[in-house]
Amino acid sequence: MSRTVQCVKLGKEAEGLDRPPYPGELGQRIFDNVSKEAWAAWMKQQTILINEYRLSVIDPKAREFLEKEMERFFFGDGGTTPEGFTPAEK
Repeated sequence: MSRTVQCVKLGKEAEGLDRPPYPGELGQRIFDNVSKEAWAAWMKQQTILINEYRLSVIDPKAREFLEKEMERFFFGDGGTTPEGFTPAEK
């Protein structure tokens, strides 16, 4: 049986992650408070940030930026949307 969490992003009880998705205290906080559905939304947002800002994930400054955005996405004001970004039409 899967575990459930009270998801801070969705504001409802939902299926939790199987393991912490990120190292350290932030990863544990996400594991304890974020659902699989909200994590999938973050993965999409992270991809947008990487592509729009042309980030290299091996660059320590880019990783630091993404970590701060992840924390904002889940526990703050929702994070950054790149200026002028419009989602592709389906």
